[in-house]
Amino acid sequence: MIEITEHTRNVLLEVAKKKKIYVEGNFLKILKAPPGDVEFSNYLKVCKEKDSNARKKRLDVTKQVQAQNKELEQAAEQNETLMFDLKIALDQAEKAKEEAEKSKAEAEKLRDDAVEDLETLQKKSQFELVGRIVKIALIVILGVGVITTLLFAYTLISGQENPILESTWSNLFGILLTNSFSIVGTIMGVKYATGDKES
Repeated sequence: MIEITEHTRNVLLEVAKKKKIYVEGNFLKILKAPPGDVEFSNYLKVCKEKDSNARKKRLDVTKQVQAQNKELEQAAEQNETLMFDLKIALDQAEKAKEEAEKSKAEAEKLRDDAVEDLETLQKKSQFELVGRIVKIALIVILGVGVITTLLFAYTLISGQENPILESTWSNLFGILLTNSFSIVGTIMGVKYATGDKES
């Protein structure tokens, strides 16, 4: 223990009264009041109380800071976990987007192929229909022409004059010729129109 001199004692008491500054810390443990000095003993008692209160406040602040640091560490761990989960979710979303784009491209290709197949089938059906019409028209034209020619030839060979048959044969050949050109023109027009659609 250190005994305080009169001068030091007076300085400490005066600083405490005027400036409210007291001795703190471990230094208090080695200070001793002079025997019978009640005022300085009370001063040391007040210093010890203030030091104890200051230590409690510092301890509370330290505990509070430690608690906040622990909360910050937990928040940082949660944040890191969330960032990891977010990265996984983003990767999964990117893969899903790529798969959706791939599926969309495949669906568009299938649709284009189906449209192309349908157009090809329609054109094939049109050409088959046109071919059948041409065959039937040619058979009818040839059949009527052959029958009329045979009748006209028979009248010529038999020597019978039949002006109705002659005019009918002449008109019929004119009509057949006109209709054949009309049929051929219609067929060519259909082919030309479908050719334009292809291009």
